[in-house]
Amino acid sequence: MRPSGQIRPTYADSFRCIGSACEDTCCQGWAVPIDRQTYEKYQNLPDVPLQALVQSSVVAQPMGADGAEPVPFAKILMTKENQCPLLNEERLCRVQIACGESFLSHACAVYPRVINTIDGAPDMSLSLSCPEAARLVLLNPNLLREAYAAQQSFAIPEQNPALAQEASEASSASVSRPLAHFWPIRASVLALLRQRSYPLWQRLFLLGILCRRLDSIARDELDRPVRDFLVDFDRTVATGALLPAMETLPVDRPAQLDVVLRLAGMLLHRSNVRPRFVECIQAFTTGIGNGPQATLDSLSAHYAEAHDRHYAPFFARHPYILENYLINTIFRTHFPFGKKGAQPLETPDMTREFALLTAQFALMKGLLIGVAGFHRMNFTAEHVVHTMQAASKHFEHHPEFLNQAHALLVESHMDGARGLAILLRNTDPIGVPRQGAPVAQVPVQQTESAA
Repeated sequence: MRPSGQIRPTYADSFRCIGSACEDTCCQGWAVPIDRQTYEKYQNLPDVPLQALVQSSVVAQPMGADGAEPVPFAKILMTKENQCPLLNEERLCRVQIACGESFLSHACAVYPRVINTIDGAPDMSLSLSCPEAARLVLLNPNLLREAYAAQQSFAIPEQNPALAQEASEASSASVSRPLAHFWPIRASVLALLRQRSYPLWQRLFLLGILCRRLDSIARDELDRPVRDFLVDFDRTVATGALLPAMETLPVDRPAQLDVVLRLAGMLLHRSNVRPRFVECIQAFTTGIGNGPQATLDSLSAHYAEAHDRHYAPFFARHPYILENYLINTIFRTHFPFGKKGAQPLETPDMTREFALLTAQFALMKGLLIGVAGFHRMNFTAEHVVHTMQAASKHFEHHPEFLNQAHALLVESHMDGARGLAILLRNTDPIGVPRQGAPVAQVPVQQTESAA
């Protein structure tokens, strides 16, 4: 039994590879790493023809200049079609068929599972770069049912005895070190993302406030125990006290679309762009009215129409899809600490982690808006899965993408609270004049001070 208050994902346990039925095999389109233990197994394979194929296809990497062992130890040389040479005609692994699953490399055996270790126990999510994993995560209306058990509704920690005990124990260990409060923070993050009394963009904006405040506590700029802050923050969210202030936050669809276009352009400039992702980009650009005479203003008008007429109605009927995407990303990236910041001796930058989450979400949302505009009334969940899987395959496994995305936000002056709100929001402010009339300039500060 898991310790009380520790919300760990369980849905990855249900994943089953569909093998040759997969529309986008994981053995194609990228390098396949081989660990040393597997490499040594491959040198002694019993089947002579298979051994010859393996030894010609798996190449050890050179040692480092300081004599350090390379990581990964070896790689599989892909074919000219950029496909693993160990696949047979049915796109199944010859090694697994001949020798069993124990002969798979660690990467091949684990993918698309993403396994982090927290408090000595595995925390397993899924990479959406796998089509079947994307379907399992995105299309499940009750993704966290087993993980939550009795915690089905939003509740502040003091109303949940198990969570309150967890927070109290963490607080006694370190009142201002957020990592000591990992589980209460995760509980607050997940509860906020599932609080549908707020539109999703507002939930994410509030998440940004949470991250900035936790950073302030960690730097001793805000003299409050983490537990006390979480209790007050969750109470504020539950009462809806910040709703009026957030409704005055700005809408700037051209600025949002400009960032989406530039983020997508980063991925297209990679040397290995897969046809599935090209299909998504073509649908996206067509859906926002791209053409020889297009301008940012004309594209923004089509983008707004696609959002209002096709994207928004679809996700109003299926609100769990985008929530599931965010929840899986939370688990996959150790949010809000990040994988590096979750290490015991590291200092997390939670504000930066929120900016990275926003950049990923803005890219996904923007692509989906264009794809919805392309398919219009025929826009379905399969189009969502196709788009999110193809995009994930490009940026989840692109080692520099997130750093480049953050640099883009800084360059565009979109890394602050106001800029990130522009990336998140697509609806007009209630009661605020349109047609270029001035927008209130104070709500970001008001909203943050209230929390």
